[in-house]
Amino acid sequence: MRSFNASAVEELMAVVAQLRSPQGGCPWDREQTAESLMPYILEEAYETVDAIRRGQAEEMADELGDLLFQVILQAQLAQEQGLFDLNTIASKIRDKLIRRHPHVFGDEKVESAEEVRQNWERIKAAEKGVSSESLLLTKLQEYARVLPPLTAAQKISVKAAEVGFEFEDTQQVWNKLHEEIQELQEAVTGDDRAHQESELGDILFALVQIGRWYQLNPETALQGTNDRFIQRFALVEKFAGKPLDQLTLAELEQLWATAKQTLKQNQ
Repeated sequence: MRSFNASAVEELMAVVAQLRSPQGGCPWDREQTAESLMPYILEEAYETVDAIRRGQAEEMADELGDLLFQVILQAQLAQEQGLFDLNTIASKIRDKLIRRHPHVFGDEKVESAEEVRQNWERIKAAEKGVSSESLLLTKLQEYARVLPPLTAAQKISVKAAEVGFEFEDTQQVWNKLHEEIQELQEAVTGDDRAHQESELGDILFALVQIGRWYQLNPETALQGTNDRFIQRFALVEKFAGKPLDQLTLAELEQLWATAKQTLKQNQ
């Protein structure tokens, strides 16, 4: 394994410092704040995940670099305010990893990855001063607060099932989905938008539950649907030969069916 080149990170830190410098720096970088950069952190994280998902090594390295830039830029901003620096960030994660891996850096023994996960959660709770009684609730609240809603729903569903808050069989899961669909159909006949959104959310959560019961990942499933829609839509535009807004709905549906069949034949 090739040794880590610390100078490369130090050079990147120097570049970021120069970008923020009042003398000869970049006007855009100088005006950024920790808060203004939040959308870029999310964007770079998603682009990194996309590169990993597609298995593109060169793109992975490029996107991970963009993500690292966001970390170093945040560290630079904090350093300028006398809050912390990159060394503080690195030291904190180093210490955390050592604390939460007592089976590697201590004398504790584990028999499985599940034991490692349980120890991690136990140590994390102790670090935050959370009692064992309130650990589950704290975890659910954290999921809902920090994760994208679909990801949070998956994790909340799993955690609740682990303590026995679970359907007895798949038929109950399907019954719950049909019940929620019926409630949404009734809600949309009224004028209470908040109630309508609440019922729509219940349907989405029920679908997440179905995915969990059948070991299907809702995010992977939805990503696949998005990709297929775009592929089909591209063919619809290609086959149309003119702006789509000049076509009737019947013509669009026919082109959609043709695109769908074309992609199926090419698989």
